[in-house]
Amino acid sequence: MPTLLLGCDFSCAPSARKPIVLALGHETAGGVALLRLERFASLEAWCRWLADQPAWIGAFDFPFGLPRELVAHLGWPTQWQPLIAHYAGLDRALIRQTFAAFCAARPVGGKFAHRATDAPARSSPSMKWVNPPVAFMLHAGVPRLLEAGAALPGLHVPASAATRIALEGYPGLLARELIGRRSYKSDEAARQTAPRREARGELLAALEGGATRLGLRLALGDAEREMLLADARGDCLDAALCLVQAAWGAARQASAGPGYGLPAAMDPLEGWIVTA
Repeated sequence: MPTLLLGCDFSCAPSARKPIVLALGHETAGGVALLRLERFASLEAWCRWLADQPAWIGAFDFPFGLPRELVAHLGWPTQWQPLIAHYAGLDRALIRQTFAAFCAARPVGGKFAHRATDAPARSSPSMKWVNPPVAFMLHAGVPRLLEAGAALPGLHVPASAATRIALEGYPGLLARELIGRRSYKSDEAARQTAPRREARGELLAALEGGATRLGLRLALGDAEREMLLADARGDCLDAALCLVQAAWGAARQASAGPGYGLPAAMDPLEGWIVTA
């Protein structure tokens, strides 16, 4: 039976209106097939589902680590697991206050500390608490991956056999490669325009054609294609983009270093975005 692959579009405060979306699939010759989408209106339901699946390899759209520069400045633990335990024990108001004070003391143009992966991925700093609130996504997501028994290659291997593999994904990395900086989604109804739908269509066509440097085709049925095209928020499409990243990592699970296509020299405190 093929390994279950999944891509996750995450929310740190999911609801019925804005659920966490999982795109589920499996490897095919030359790519990955999208089987179905799952939605979760609570963090607890999402975590429970992940824990109930005996094995999977997934790419999750939230950061797995904080910048080493920030951690050292704050005097927080510089080993990943103690750092995550410390961070999980803080409330969001204190995280916001601590990170805002760090930024306030720094010059314009260099307010945030960055991870090494941010430059090649062109990703938001993982300490950012608004637009998008990735610091809170880390706070909500990573402890629950650990609770579900996941291994995070290069960062954490559980005591039990690692049959659930979590990789840090970032859909914007693949989207920019295919359609540049064109916007293809919005949470605001007034901005869910025809040009954005057209951009989603071009993005889907490129994914199905295997046009990315990853060389993987996304196989879709008609119903799934229409669902991804119609989702003006882009959550389903972002989950599918992460699914492609998971498939690329799965195909490289036996490579050097941490495996799954992650660089051998990745910082074991900061983590790395797969395919960056």
